[in-house]
Amino acid sequence: MTTEGVRGLIEDLEREAKREREPEERPEVGIVMGSDSDLETMFGAYEALVELGFEELTDYDDPPAARFTFETYVVSAHRTPKLMDAYASTASDRGLDVIIAGAGGKSADLPNMTASLAYPVPTIGVPVQEKSVDSVIGMPTGAPLVAVDAGKSFNAALSAVQIVAREHEELRDRLLEYHRDLQEDVAAVSRELHESGTPAFRERSDR
Repeated sequence: MTTEGVRGLIEDLEREAKREREPEERPEVGIVMGSDSDLETMFGAYEALVELGFEELTDYDDPPAARFTFETYVVSAHRTPKLMDAYASTASDRGLDVIIAGAGGKSADLPNMTASLAYPVPTIGVPVQEKSVDSVIGMPTGAPLVAVDAGKSFNAALSAVQIVAREHEELRDRLLEYHRDLQEDVAAVSRELHESGTPAFRERSDR
């Protein structure tokens, strides 16, 4: 049984897969999660993409001005398997270059199934909880799925941008700038620790 709401989402995805659009009008990255309760963990992916200049696409007919965009859906492998199938199966035709899929619980099957159905579009799995790790990484040989540690959706998004950046120098430059900023942050902390001394640094850090 497929409800009207699920059918509507499936039809939207299938319709979009058949439309002719310019690459800049299509999202490069897709974020899916098994439940809206996963959003707090998966929000890290949103933060990373926005920090690197992506904007969220919420209306296919009115895409944001940003050159690089992403989309976000709740897709349950167990409760809405047909929607999961439609999302992953149309991913390539809808222009996605990579999918970030997060799920929790001991049966965190969404990343695995998405990877299989979307192939050869790469999927990065995010175990929402520690107990989800074995399920997410337990793919057989020949069925690839890249995965990050539990809860590390920010890193999943960075990896997604690395994949997209292989064909976009602009994104490569943004990644390099982000990495330089991280280095400068470490250098600033290191200098402050060295010059102020350990006790004073600890006192400031505890405030």
